[in-house]
Amino acid sequence: MRRHLHTSVLPTAAALAAAMGVGRFVYTPILPMMTAQTGLTAHSGGHLATANYLGYLGGAVATMLSPRLARSGPACRAALVAIVASMTAMPLTLNLFAWLTLRTLAGFASAVVFVIAVNTLLERLPEKAGWGFGGVGAGIALSAVLVLALPAHTGWRTAWWSAAALAAILGALGVLVHPQPVTTTAATARARTHRGSADSPVASLLPTSRAGSTRFLLLFTGYALEGIGYIIAGTFLVAAVAQHSPGALGNSVWLVVGLAVIPSAALWARLGKRHGQPAMLSVALGLQAAGIALAGQGSVAASLTGALLFGGTFIGVSTLAMAEGRLLGVRGAVAVLTVGYSVGQILGPLLVAPLLDGGYRPALFASALIVSLAGLATAAVWIIGRKPRISVEHSQIACITCEFVDDGMDDRIGFTPAPHQ
Repeated sequence: MRRHLHTSVLPTAAALAAAMGVGRFVYTPILPMMTAQTGLTAHSGGHLATANYLGYLGGAVATMLSPRLARSGPACRAALVAIVASMTAMPLTLNLFAWLTLRTLAGFASAVVFVIAVNTLLERLPEKAGWGFGGVGAGIALSAVLVLALPAHTGWRTAWWSAAALAAILGALGVLVHPQPVTTTAATARARTHRGSADSPVASLLPTSRAGSTRFLLLFTGYALEGIGYIIAGTFLVAAVAQHSPGALGNSVWLVVGLAVIPSAALWARLGKRHGQPAMLSVALGLQAAGIALAGQGSVAASLTGALLFGGTFIGVSTLAMAEGRLLGVRGAVAVLTVGYSVGQILGPLLVAPLLDGGYRPALFASALIVSLAGLATAAVWIIGRKPRISVEHSQIACITCEFVDDGMDDRIGFTPAPHQ
């Protein structure tokens, strides 16, 4: 066990910290600096965020279409290098198109690293997966500490180069991720035998019953709304707090978000097993909406409390949604939910762009409203599902978009966050 902690959990956590916590989310605490020092408008800042999410969607789709890419050690290392290179190049230009290109590249590469790292972790030590995903939070926290530690007169260029150095240090440990090659396992072979003629692209996405179909549609709707709402807060949270608060509160809020993320996946997975995924999903979304609304209030206590609630829920939401999608008997649940969530992330900054003329706070309130609607949709999933659950054969969940699925102990379905955080 200890050997696997060193060979699987730590390298994958480091890779996730480099690719997600720093490579993807460091833009959030640097955005206020760029706005103040480069003349970047709020609208252009939103477009840069959208470019990153669009690249991420492309990377997620690429790994789902190519099982070899999703388990390629060289691709993981190349993607880590691309992330560091894109961050290093950001300060070398003031051209908006160049920035859009660099953030798109960073998004694509971060998705590739995420999928490969997660597959590796789940294949080697699935019972510790929640702590491996804590690497995302650790990266967010480290990037917040980095920006907080910079002298007050530091320019935005130094911030990007410092973040690139941090990503390089974390990525140096992340290169030790060694995924298992794609193989046809006995479980997969049995699944193919059982599926028979149902193994078509359309049939693979059909739930096992009409009730299951309704519940999955509601789950998809709620999860897509969460993609829209969460990413608005994830992009503009620091800028909104910094706009109305003195000193370093904005980056302190981002530090709280990162620290709250670290234990959240493991915590919500445990709660979901005990109380049911739909119920806990609704609770998590309700807490997240409250946290985002609090963060938009402007006071120190409200901002820090809101950051704690936001950071402690957004990865847990993905954990619970993916588990529930599988239990509904949809073999393509991960792929379908991933696409809905990723499209939501792309739309989020664009939808609130008209609100940014009045500052960032209206965008946070819109985000809280959208996440609340997501919570209502998942509450309906819980209400409809308060009947004996239809059993789902292992053949239906043995291979979902060629990702490893941990069935856990006693034939229970394990929790596997999807490649779109």
